[in-house]
Amino acid sequence: MSGRHLLGVADLGTEGIDELLRLADTFVEVGRRPIPRVAALRGKTVVSAFFESSTRTRLSFETAAKRLSADVMTFTSSSSSLNKGESLRDTVLTIEAMGADAFVVRHSCAGVPSQVAGWLGEVGEAVVVNAGDGAHEHPTQALLDCFTITRERRARFASAATRPRALEGLHIAIVGDIRHSRVARSDVLAFNALGAEVTLVAPPTLLPPSLEGWPVALSHDLEAVLPKCDVAYLLRLQNERMTEQFVPSLHEYTATYGLTASRARLLGPETLVMHPGPVRRGIEIAAEVADSPRSVITTQVANGVAVRMAVLYHLLGSGAPVGA
Repeated sequence: MSGRHLLGVADLGTEGIDELLRLADTFVEVGRRPIPRVAALRGKTVVSAFFESSTRTRLSFETAAKRLSADVMTFTSSSSSLNKGESLRDTVLTIEAMGADAFVVRHSCAGVPSQVAGWLGEVGEAVVVNAGDGAHEHPTQALLDCFTITRERRARFASAATRPRALEGLHIAIVGDIRHSRVARSDVLAFNALGAEVTLVAPPTLLPPSLEGWPVALSHDLEAVLPKCDVAYLLRLQNERMTEQFVPSLHEYTATYGLTASRARLLGPETLVMHPGPVRRGIEIAAEVADSPRSVITTQVANGVAVRMAVLYHLLGSGAPVGA
């Protein structure tokens, strides 16, 4: 990583992504042991600082830290001194003074993890991992998505003399609420860095105001894209970030952009179906599609632990920078 924090995919570069995916491979084996733990971060303290609701990401990071033998502090904003008027800066510096080595930060406002990194740089050496900031980025989700696709592809070409490199040559369709999705932004950067072609599929109202600088193709016709994609990546409608009506109704959205059972039949036999969660069955994806053999949604969750172990180890344990 460029610098000592992981705030966005751009901090990594292609080499950094590749290196973290290789390291995550080694941590998958740790998760299969009877006692899934190594002493790599013994004596280190990781703060789980989630100022926005989360289940998968928070538990994934906390599990990753514990499997590396780090101590974990879980910060809950609803029961903190923030409710008594303390500033976020003072809260962060108070926790750092207790001996924190890393802060895993999620916040509803874009840029907060970067701000926390700036405050911490004034007083010590603690590192920051962005666990999702507003509609900006979610870099470790992008890493685990790349890791999942890479491992599935590796299994597919297990007997081949020459395996394709990473995601090179793949066509990935990202479908749904691109406008409000931090996952989409990070995934586009990571998928493109590893050689994939990305098509965004969404109604005009659910696209960002500008796609300038996004290395993507664009379509409003899901049924035209599905037969040509190697990965169909569905996104949840981010209702909690919407300040106005972006779709006429959930029924109409599903009728046009949902991965229904009939639309799933347009996919190739080896096309993967992915979703960052939480999944709203019957809206962006039909229940039978989410539970089908082509779905790797639960695999994404499992792989997230190994990927986050790799990130924490590189930031706190290896002493080696990753990427550019």
